[in-house]
Amino acid sequence: MSRLDMKKPFLPVRIAVLTVSDTRTLADDRSGDILAERIATAGHHLAARAIERDDVDAIAVLLSQWIADPQVDVVISTGGTGVTGRDVTPEAFERVIDKRIEGFGELFRMLSYQKIGTSTIQSRALAGVAGGTYLFALPGSTGAVRDGWDDILVWQLDSRHVPCNFVELMPRLREHLPSGHD
Repeated sequence: MSRLDMKKPFLPVRIAVLTVSDTRTLADDRSGDILAERIATAGHHLAARAIERDDVDAIAVLLSQWIADPQVDVVISTGGTGVTGRDVTPEAFERVIDKRIEGFGELFRMLSYQKIGTSTIQSRALAGVAGGTYLFALPGSTGAVRDGWDDILVWQLDSRHVPCNFVELMPRLREHLPSGHD
């Protein structure tokens, strides 16, 4: 169903990647590596990359820093979206999000269901907009990262995707903010 209008220009976006984990390092962060590679392959810019422990306050602080950074258009996180006590990424996102993008989590779980069945119900993948920056929270598995990027984000972050995409809305994401927040 996804299609590109090759007459439209491709507009690269600046994407920050956040891995939420108490155990991962840059040396063994396979999910973060997959995202960074796919971002580059798609023609976008990796604006930043970090690993943060499963701490709601620390995650929210980093998200806030990236939201305030004019060199970050999009944040994609991986990890911490389950239902255990240490899974707090959605709670951190809720602290900073201005508007939720409800369809993202719904679509992610629908696509995931086709691959892993009812186990997808354990995912609290979500998305939103904060201060004019898109935020997407994916589960930490490499399969979930591939599904989220390959089946949704690669299309919605491509300015040539029709009939609509997130990139074409970027100039209007800050119109509700007071002057001086551009």
